Amino acid sequence: MKITKWYNSDVLYESEKETLKEVVIEAVSKKADLRGADLRGADLRGADLRGADLRDADLRGANLSDANLGSANLRGADLGGADFGGTDLRGADLRGADLSDADFYHTFFFGYGGETKIKKSQIEAFHTALGIVVEE
Repeated sequence: MKITKWYNSDVLYESEKETLKEVVIEAVSKKADLRGADLRGADLRGADLRGADLRDADLRGANLSDANLGSANLRGADLGGADFGGTDLRGADLRGADLSDADFYHTFFFGYGGETKIKKSQIEAFHTALGIVVEE
């Protein structure tokens, strides 16, 4: 099974594993460069993806519930409609990521010292994704 780039289908990682989830976990454990990966709709529930390099990846509609994405690099990733329920995003870099319609129910963003990163321009989208209404 292969992980390809979303914009040109170049192969980023290839494995004998049978499911995409297993391939992604293996790729992350081997510190593979998954920048621009096409992971649309992927079922990655409960996956250990700590420290993953998923910059500019397409994770639209992916199920990442209860996954560990601590210290993952998700800069510029498309996370639209992804399910992050119960996911550990402590220390993750979300700067420039598309958070539209993502579900962050019971997601862990910070621990001691708070290291999750977003850009100022993302604050409104982040609040919306969290279901927070900011009134004047």
